[in-house]
Formats: sequence, structure tokens, C-alpha cells
Amino acid sequence: MKFGFVKTAVAVPLITVGNCHANAESIISATDESVGAGAEIILFPELCVTSSTCGDLIGQPFFIQQCENALAGIAASTASHNSIIVVGAPVCYRNSLYNCAIVLHNGRIAGIVAKSILSNRDGDNESRHFASGSAIPYGSCTTFAGQKTAIGTGLIFSTPEFTFGIEIGSEASAPLSPAARLATTGAELILNPSAIGETSGYNTALRQAIMAQSSRLKCGYLHANSGWGESTSKVSYSGYACIAECGCIIADAERFQTRSHITISEIDIEKIRKERIKDTSFAYHSDTPYIYIGQRSSDSTELTRHISSTPFIPNDNEKDARFNEIIMIQATALARRIEHTRSQTAVIGVSGGLDSTLALLVTAKAFDIIGKPHSDIITVTMPGFGTSGRTYFNAQELMKSLGTTIKEISIKDACIQHFKDISHDINNHDITYENAQARERTQILMDIANQQNGIVIGTGDMSELALGWATYNGDHMSMYGVNASVPKTLMQHLIRWAAKEKGNEQIAKTLLDIVGTPISPELTPADEKGNIKQKTEDLVGPYELHDFFLYNFVCNGFSPEKIFFLAQKAFNGAYSNDTIKKWLSTFFWRFTTQQFKRSCMPDGPRTGLCSLEQGWWSMPSDADPTALSTLCKKINIE
Repeated sequence: MKFGFVKTAVAVPLITVGNCHANAESIISATDESVGAGAEIILFPELCVTSSTCGDLIGQPFFIQQCENALAGIAASTASHNSIIVVGAPVCYRNSLYNCAIVLHNGRIAGIVAKSILSNRDGDNESRHFASGSAIPYGSCTTFAGQKTAIGTGLIFSTPEFTFGIEIGSEASAPLSPAARLATTGAELILNPSAIGETSGYNTALRQAIMAQSSRLKCGYLHANSGWGESTSKVSYSGYACIAECGCIIADAERFQTRSHITISEIDIEKIRKERIKDTSFAYHSDTPYIYIGQRSSDSTELTRHISSTPFIPNDNEKDARFNEIIMIQATALARRIEHTRSQTAVIGVSGGLDSTLALLVTAKAFDIIGKPHSDIITVTMPGFGTSGRTYFNAQELMKSLGTTIKEISIKDACIQHFKDISHDINNHDITYENAQARERTQILMDIANQQNGIVIGTGDMSELALGWATYNGDHMSMYGVNASVPKTLMQHLIRWAAKEKGNEQIAKTLLDIVGTPISPELTPADEKGNIKQKTEDLVGPYELHDFFLYNFVCNGFSPEKIFFLAQKAFNGAYSNDTIKKWLSTFFWRFTTQQFKRSCMPDGPRTGLCSLEQGWWSMPSDADPTALSTLCKKINIE
């Protein structure tokens, strides 16, 4: 299991109603195809050995024997590989028939899980044929297909790399589904073999339920529904196959296919364990024994699932709603702070860059919420030694278009005097030269806020906080930091969205030009043509890389080696291995050494799952950076 990934498969074979031998051949064929693709665990639909629609045939002794013979053949076929197979079939135990999922591995039946919550929806009265598995005594065993094995409900299966449990079909929609108990007793994967007829709108609800189940239980979730070949006397079966992980569907199949089909993807067991460690409701101890399966896991899992290079950016079909939601979280939080402090104004430094632009848009929205005029927003542009004409013009246009009260205060003379006071050579463009300007700007904003009974709105973003790319007690400080949990890559998308939403051609043009401007603190002089010379990403690295590192380290808790592995997949040649490794090492060094700035940052709203504010992220300011840096150096980039 490389980096915690388990390759899973959901197989929907062609089914022949009532022909167990033909169905067994179809299952074996789909298994061989899945095994060839590297699948370590393969799920088939409910009652797929017999078909789920064979009616009263399912209770005939000769038919049950045919099913058992077919299962013996399927079990024998698994001796040639190391994958775990889960198939659905009826099992007779102590004069009752049960709807079961049968776990097969290395030619053996590892266990039989009986369905305990029977369905009576849409005229599907399962109790006509099956008894509830809840009647099976705890710790029971049976002989099936010539093998003695455990049978019951709530069984959990354990391999050296992961654990899994099974709920069957409609059990997933029960008020107290088996999955909840399975997850809290240790199952990291939940498998659901299903045979539910398709109706209009059902698949949409099913997808939402699967995402919710995998999110709530912090698990991987596999769903296999019956497909082509099942009887259409009453309903149609879509053959929907789905693989989900912690609230996200990572792979699913096209419905209504007329052939056998397989859906394959990798579930990240390491991520699941990290999520559960954070959630103390999973600190549950049970005396339920696990059924051990000695599966030899692969150390060379080929990753086929999509790895987003922009993990902070929502999917296209969610963008509008999510972007509006983020802006509203920021704006309502700021509005409440303004109301609570009884501030008459908000003071914000506007540079024409990304951070101050988003902060100004949020502030304007906050004032709209509480019914205050934009003229009570005091926007201050403070040209310095590195201010370019492009950013200055954009700042002016934005402030005018939003109707704020504009102040322009050059910091040059004040900084020159300051350099004289501390005996600093103005031609020495070192960190003192740069930080003096940042602190001068902050002093101006704070003092104006005192004059105008206002609060200073912080503009710094989460990406800068992660890297410590902020002047301590300069742009690092404010009275409320609205962008504190917004990363740089998300900020660009939010401003593009705002440009579209504003419905004003001039504002949109200004906002889009701001997004296209190189990111810079503009603290060193521009070039001879007045263009920005100090580009942040040339100094600390591309923000799209750093945001990727940040998400996977803070949110997922991944190691430097795993983050490097995922970055190779996500950026797919956009950066060389050497480049990724270089900036990954930079990220971990800066992230560790700059915690002291995050330890005393101002309040700000949490907009997403990732935040570096106190209470959400905690680490000592004096943590040794060499441990993580050493791990980066050991990464093999071959």
C-alpha cells in the first residue's frame, strides 16, 4: 500500500436471471479484469450470483444448491490472486434463508455477512424470502460451499493495511444504518452491494447520500448496484457503481450500460485515519473481534484517481454558490465586528494587489449588510519607493468605483526621515528598507482609525501567513483580518467571480487586471520602465505549489514524501521534480520557522476546512525546522 492508497474496484457483471453458472462466469471474468488493473478489493452487487429478481425460485432447495455450487467455483478462482472479492448471494442457515454478502480471498470464504434490515419499499417485500440477520446468534459459524466460516451481522474484516465492513442494499437508508456501527468499531471502508431499481431522481439522492455517509463516517464507501440482465418486469436497474472518500465521489460509472463494467480508483486510508484522529467521536472501543485476512498489499500502487492541483478551489458546478458563501462568511463576520465595536468607519490600505482588493470588496459587502454608506470606508493608498503605475491606477479606479472616502498619503518622506533616524543607507535595499515601509503604512492606518473611530481591516491571506511572508507588526497586524483563511489561489478565483457578479464593465476590467498583475509587495524600486521588479513568486516560489503543500500538510496531515508524490501527479510535468522538491523544502522551512507570526495574528473568520488561526491550528513557535527539512532532502526524485 503505497502512501496509504488502496486500489478498489466496483464491478457490475452481466447477469442472467436464475442462471447461477452463467453469473459465476461473468463474476470471475470481471474479477480477472479488476485484478489485472491492480484492484486489491472488489465489490459486486447484491444477490449477483442468482440475480435479485428471480422471485420464488430463490427459495427452492435445488436453486439454493446451484448457487452454493457456483460460489464454490468463484471461491476456487480467487486462489490464483491476492485480491479480496465481495459477492452477493442467498445463504441457508438453520432452516432460514438470508440475503448475504460473501467475502472471498485466496480460495477461501473469509466470512458471510447477513442483511439484518429488510426492505419493504415499493412493493419489494424482502421478508417474503429472507429472514433478518439479526436472528443469527453472535459468533455463529456455518458450512457453506464446502467451507466452514463465520456468519452474522456487523462483521469487520481486517488486513495488514486496512479494515472493512459491509452493509447491504437498502440498509444504508435505515435510520440506524449498520455502517455507523461498523465505522465506529473500526471499519475504514464500507462496502454496499445493492439491488435497487432505478426511478427518476433516485440517483441524485443516492449520490448525495453516499457523499454524506462517507463524510459523516469519515470512511471510504463502495456502492455496486445491479445492472444489465436483471429482470425488467417491474423496474429497471442502472448498474450504478460508485467509489467515495470522506464526502467526495472520486469515481463513478455511467448508468444503464448494456455490458459488464468496472469502476476503479484508490482510496486514501491514511487520510481517513487522519480525519478520525481529529474527531474524538471515533475514540470508541468495542470487543467485536475482527476477521483477519492476510492480504499482501502492493507497494507500487499506480495512482489513477484525479489529484487536483488547486485543492482549495471548488468544482465547477459548485463555484458560484461556494464563492458567494465565502464572501458572505467574510462580510457577515466583519459586519458583526463593526457592530460590536460600534465603529463608525473601516480603514483599509489599498495597494492595487489581490489581498487589499478582496478585503475592500468584502468590506463594501459588510457595509451593505449593516446599511452603512461606502463613504464610511476610508481607503488609503500609500505610494512608496516600489509602487508601480499599474497598481496605483487600479487602486484609484477601484476606490472610486466603490464610492469610498479616498486618502492618498505618500510614505517616502516619512521613510527617508526614519532611515536617517536609525542611520540606514537608503541605497541599501535590505530587509530593514522593506519592513520600514510596511510598518510605516500600518502606523498610518492605525492612526487614521483612531482619528475616525474606526478599525483597520487586515488584508493578509493564509498563503502569506503559512510562509511568514508578512512584516511583523506591519502588514501582519490589523484589527480584523478578513482574508486570514483565504489562500492566494482561491483569492484569484474569488476576484474573477466578483468581476462577473458586479455587472459593471469598468469594475470588472479593473478587477481582472488586478488578478493579472504579478504578485508583489512593491517595497523595492520598480525597473527603469516603471514596471514591478520585485515579484514574490520569484523569491518564495509559486503560490499554486505552496497552496497545494499547505492543504495536504495542514488539512490531510501528509508527509513531505507523500506530498511530493501527489504534486508530481497533480501538476503533471508543469514543474520538474527538482523544482517541486526545492519549493517543498522552502515551504516546510518557512512554515515551521514563521509560526511566531501566526501565534499573535489578529482575529479573522474561518471560511473553509483549513485555517492557521489560533484554536484551529496550533504549534510551538520554537519547533525545530530541521526534522521536516531532512525528510524533504531524503525524497528520491528519480
